[in-house]
Amino acid sequence: MSDDRDDTRLVARRAARITALAGSNADDLDDSDTIILPGAVLSVTIAHDADDAPTRSEYYSYRIGDHVRPISLEVPSYLGRRPTSPRVTRGVPPRLVRVASPQKEVSATHLEIQQLGSSVIVTDLRSTNGSIVMLPGSVPRKLRQGESIVVSPGTLVDIGDENILQILPMQRDLAAGRQP
Repeated sequence: MSDDRDDTRLVARRAARITALAGSNADDLDDSDTIILPGAVLSVTIAHDADDAPTRSEYYSYRIGDHVRPISLEVPSYLGRRPTSPRVTRGVPPRLVRVASPQKEVSATHLEIQQLGSSVIVTDLRSTNGSIVMLPGSVPRKLRQGESIVVSPGTLVDIGDENILQILPMQRDLAAGRQP
């Protein structure tokens, strides 16, 4: 078995591409939707039974770029060029979000983002080129391989090839029959 990072192109230094991203009026992403960015198709897959769904009704979400509908964090997300689930999972399997990486700056399974209670945690999954995190009011910080950080709404995460995630404020789950 070969290391899946063999075809990831090492980038000596990425310029800071983190910019303020505009808000969106888009609805939350359905599990069956496909995310479309200019020049790329990103797919989102999630596999779990309705019985395994979490019971809380408020979730943070994130958006990739400025043309994409928010993705809810009711389950953890794994992002990358060709993300795969870990061999061993606890609870609900993660949502796999595929991003375009024409320059191959993004590793196959690059980043994990999850909500634990009222915190959002971003973890670099030992990516080749790392992940740059910019907390509101702070200077950009590059995560070390395997490093995790607690982030807040408004945080931007650059994983390469102009794939920038924006952490969005907590939203009520309207499917649970509750009003915002």
